[in-house]
Amino acid sequence: MQTLRDIVPAAQNNINSKFVLLEKGRATLEGQHKTCLALVADETAAVHFQMWGEECDAFEAGDILSLSNGIFSYNRNNNLVLRAGKRGKVHKVGEFTMAFVETPNMSEIRWVPLPSHNTNTNAATYVQDAVLSPHSRIFPPMN
Repeated sequence: MQTLRDIVPAAQNNINSKFVLLEKGRATLEGQHKTCLALVADETAAVHFQMWGEECDAFEAGDILSLSNGIFSYNRNNNLVLRAGKRGKVHKVGEFTMAFVETPNMSEIRWVPLPSHNTNTNAATYVQDAVLSPHSRIFPPMN
């Protein structure tokens, strides 16, 4: 299991993690698909989590979720989000009993490709460049 603080943007479905759903935004239609954005966190960091279709109705704030083969990448709106994607799965494994922090928010970090000297790979490796906001600008901190 990866902690949220250790995830980096990539075009691979390789993230296995467990986190608590803190807050869920309203569902919207993206083409013919229902989507909703949520704020999730574990004991190391928070991140924006994009849910699709049935996932939008299946999970509520306080649910502890397990993600297998997830992806952390830019969505169609150019926002950096964690999601199950086509190859991953997310399911509920508990409720409420999980320690978490709301900062840093991994979606609020500007990431840049690390210059690659190896021309045999197409996948860029990303590194943190700057913090855009210490917390989610979509879901303000809970007080």
